[in-house]
Amino acid sequence: MNSSPSAEAARLIKEAVMAEGAYAAGIARAEAVDAEAVEIYDRWIADRRHGSMAFAERYREIRQDPRLLLDGARTIVSAAFNYHHLSPDLGVAEYARGADYHIVLRDRLGRAAAAIEAALGGATRVCVDSAPIRERYWARRAGLGFIGINNHFIIPGAGSHFVLGEILWTGEARPDSPCALTCGECMACVEKCPVSALRPDGSCDTSRCLSYLTIEHSGDLPAGTDLHGRLFGCDICLKACPHNATAPLSKIDEFSPSPTLSSYLAALRGDTTAPVSFRAATRGTALTRLPLHRLLRNHSRQD
Repeated sequence: MNSSPSAEAARLIKEAVMAEGAYAAGIARAEAVDAEAVEIYDRWIADRRHGSMAFAERYREIRQDPRLLLDGARTIVSAAFNYHHLSPDLGVAEYARGADYHIVLRDRLGRAAAAIEAALGGATRVCVDSAPIRERYWARRAGLGFIGINNHFIIPGAGSHFVLGEILWTGEARPDSPCALTCGECMACVEKCPVSALRPDGSCDTSRCLSYLTIEHSGDLPAGTDLHGRLFGCDICLKACPHNATAPLSKIDEFSPSPTLSSYLAALRGDTTAPVSFRAATRGTALTRLPLHRLLRNHSRQD
């Protein structure tokens, strides 16, 4: 058994992260992103496939080297949290039906980071989506799973109902082996995408994607746009993925669907009377980033 300091640090780190409800945790050495991944991302930007998401063009240097986020960083801890709870769709992506995962993961990983510092010393920084770090890239490097053709992160045997977060640490821990699996020749998500946003090579024309159009696109929708029943985000390619056929359910209570939000969405569809205002219904969820007028814009494009 390897009892080196870095192996013991890896064990303690994973225990701290798993104690905060992570489904899986892995470790990668903090270093520059490999040249192939940089080239793929730069080509996606150059081809304007990121739509109007100007933030995707910023902080290029940090995306290429996460060590710029924390002086002296030597280790990246990647954690996957399961959000899968059974609930009516109502046009909202499953990850957004409960508490905002940014808040949930920041709290949980913040506690894990504090435990790591207390046990091992050094400095940490928690990153959850909003920091310019290549989350799926580092999750693959940390051995948690692989990036699917639909660009979702897939954990073998568990599927892709996961949100990711990271802890940068200035100490050294033994890294895990990167995951070498791929989707192979499966094209289920490409075939099921109703707007042909996904391509067999794993690239995505974001400007066509229903998640992008319902969440990120701020102006009028292109003429003739069919949102296929979507109000906020899209799970069509997720549901098509065979890895999700036996996806485990989440044990994280915060990700349970909000009854208030569900009632509001049902009322929007004309099933009931709205119990509260839009602001009250979306408080604490990811839908707070969507102004009411854009939700109504999306609703107006339903069949």
